[in-house]
Amino acid sequence: MHPSAAHLESQRDGYTITTDPARLDRDLVHAFLTSSYWAAGVPRDVVERSIEHSIVFGVYRGALQVGFARVVTDRATFAYLADVFVLPEHRGLGVAGWLVATVLRHPELQGLRRWMLATADAHGLYEQHGFAALADPSRFMERRTADYGS
Repeated sequence: MHPSAAHLESQRDGYTITTDPARLDRDLVHAFLTSSYWAAGVPRDVVERSIEHSIVFGVYRGALQVGFARVVTDRATFAYLADVFVLPEHRGLGVAGWLVATVLRHPELQGLRRWMLATADAHGLYEQHGFAALADPSRFMERRTADYGS
């Protein structure tokens, strides 16, 4: 999180979302990501660095962390929404949609020219928040170098 920013917190239906990285259960985040399709086998030190250099959002039910998201951004023109998850036992309750909406309302992420994300199975969730397929995929390229995830 940017040093000048205060930690934000939102509450709803017994859940709390906060941007305080000190509250994160890093073991849980790593365990979930390393078993996900997008970051399968990701090393712990990579997860730690990704948390350190992102705006993070933890979702909690009491003291128990049940979800996570992070944003990689320059806080001026661009943001990449990554590593969004809600534990299975908390799905179907609107938590993921609330998490995405909370991320998009973050004060340091307003007025950006472009948001991006990648998903294999949650298009419907993100479409509800204004995301769509690339308007012109021919303009985008990638350079893949990691040997984990898809």
